Amino acid sequence: MKKLYVYLLAFGVFFTATSELVVSGILNVIAEELHISTALAGQLITAYSLAFAIGTPIIVSFTSRMERKQVLVGSLAVFILGCLVSFASAQYATLMVSRMILGASSGVYLVVALGSVAKLVPADKMGGAIGTVILGFSSAMVLGVPIGIAIAGWLGWQAIFLILGLFSLLVMVVIFRRFPKIEGDAPVSFKDQLKVLGNLVIVSGLFLTFFRESGNSVMFTYLTPFLQSILQMKLSTVGMLMLVFGIFGVIGSRLGGFVVDKWGVVRMILIGLAVHVVSLALLPLFSSLPAIGCLLIAVIVLAMFTTAPAIQTFFIQQAPQSANLVLSLQTSIIHLGLAAGAGAGGVMVNAASTVLYNPWLASLIVGLGLVAALACVSLSGRNDAKPAQNKKYR
Repeated sequence: MKKLYVYLLAFGVFFTATSELVVSGILNVIAEELHISTALAGQLITAYSLAFAIGTPIIVSFTSRMERKQVLVGSLAVFILGCLVSFASAQYATLMVSRMILGASSGVYLVVALGSVAKLVPADKMGGAIGTVILGFSSAMVLGVPIGIAIAGWLGWQAIFLILGLFSLLVMVVIFRRFPKIEGDAPVSFKDQLKVLGNLVIVSGLFLTFFRESGNSVMFTYLTPFLQSILQMKLSTVGMLMLVFGIFGVIGSRLGGFVVDKWGVVRMILIGLAVHVVSLALLPLFSSLPAIGCLLIAVIVLAMFTTAPAIQTFFIQQAPQSANLVLSLQTSIIHLGLAAGAGAGGVMVNAASTVLYNPWLASLIVGLGLVAALACVSLSGRNDAKPAQNKKYR
């Protein structure tokens, strides 16, 4: 029965994550219908990420003592409201407000869902259960985005959010009626937070996360325009490519956990980031060859998702007693990076009047993440993490 609860939470993550990821796939459609530039449409992603990064930890802190089912239901209720506002949005300002509502509510739901899983299952089953919830996020990229693009072409982009709201309402009702009561957590003291932020290895690791996610956002916020205007892909083909890239992401996530045990955390991070940087730098050079361009994007996605488990494991190794706090901080940094990258990407598009050069800017920023990773290695006082050390963090 507890496994069913975990899958129920994963379904909720799938719908909330789709609301985040699908906008990148329909950016041109939104820009055209609202009569705004692609760069301005990209700031919808910035607004979502800022609301997620800033609003989530504040709301989670204020609701930390509340019973978990109440917070799950409440966050989904607010999420559904955000979906309805998006559905009814005929102006950019209204849509921007809805993105903020969706960002904060999605963040709260994700954090509380992961925390609930930790109390639902035994300690020896926790990793698999958390992986199932995270799979809801990965599945949003593989299935949610392509389906959303198809719905946008069939019924219009607003219909995506109405459908997300209806399915989320179903999940909310099931959680309200069937989900068990789970006690809230004691809030983390400010003193404990300062201890973590005083760890230079953790701080440099957070810089790694920030630069990596900023670079990714510069590229992937404007991926659909890049595929259409630079690689000359039709919108229907873009939907299929998003599915293919999503599959590469799922493969990367599974491969990353396996390779970490074989190669070690640090080696995996450095190799993955190096491949990431080089692939981004090469992409504009092959803009006249769509097949090679798409292959390079697939490699970028593979490197991105393969590196993610290694980065999370590295954080856990550095602060095993404060793993939840560190990963919570990392989640906020991820979305701050996404917001910064979407903004920087928009500036680049406006300055160059093309998305052709966004991969070069992304390569430079991810390169800064590689520098931060090297600083992490130096500060941690080791060159690599042995497989034997990693296995307990699988």
